[in-house]
Amino acid sequence: MTPKEFRAELTKIMPGYSWTVHKSSTDDYMEATGTQSSGFNRLSTLVVVRRDNYAGKGNDRPWYTVKSAGFGLRAPFLGAYEDGTLARALRGLQKHYEHMAGTYAGHARALQSARQPKKEPA
Repeated sequence: MTPKEFRAELTKIMPGYSWTVHKSSTDDYMEATGTQSSGFNRLSTLVVVRRDNYAGKGNDRPWYTVKSAGFGLRAPFLGAYEDGTLARALRGLQKHYEHMAGTYAGHARALQSARQPKKEPA
């Protein structure tokens, strides 16, 4: 796959990001960074790595690693996921975030309910 084809694949599945495909010294490794911005504010960063011949196994199937960060240029990466297709890797990362959102929401509800004064029976 060429960098141009990789960029087209990324744009097709994630058109809401502006993509930059980085130069690589090998044809078996490509990395791209996608950003979502509002004015000068970076809202989201998504990094996608595509490896062909992953782990030197001699197969021609790619392996994708995706990771994303939130608001700001130097925001830490929040999660990562790997799979054999770009779509499954992105879906896996999305499911991870949805699971974490549910977990955090449950903790927030528990704290909120513990702060409520107990109602006395009438």
